[in-house]
Amino acid sequence: MIIILREIATVASFVTFVGIWGWAWSRKRRESFEQAALIPFEQD
Repeated sequence: MIIILREIATVASFVTFVGIWGWAWSRKRRESFEQAALIPFEQD
């Protein structure tokens, strides 16, 4: 039983990782991430 739970947890973690990766690299998010990357370089 424990082995099955470990396998489910592994698959769920992998699916979550792929989902976050896809969200971060989506074209819709690119502009907002580029703007956020420049925040440290802005001067007051």
